[in-house]
Amino acid sequence: MMKTVNSHKRIYRIMHESVISGVCAGLARWLSVDAVWVRAAAVLSVFLLPGITVLAYLAAVILLPRWSV
Repeated sequence: MMKTVNSHKRIYRIMHESVISGVCAGLARWLSVDAVWVRAAAVLSVFLLPGITVLAYLAAVILLPRWSV
């Protein structure tokens, strides 16, 4: 039998793994990488593209649902 793959992975804000609001933790889980790498990329992008990064982060905080445990 063939297994079906759930291609509808969702991004959530994961509050119990959060440093600020859970956006990086949720993105890391969605990408299947360690949250440290996503947080490092976020800090680097704040220095390279501060306006876009802050707006994207705030949009993610508003738009992404919280992970309900």
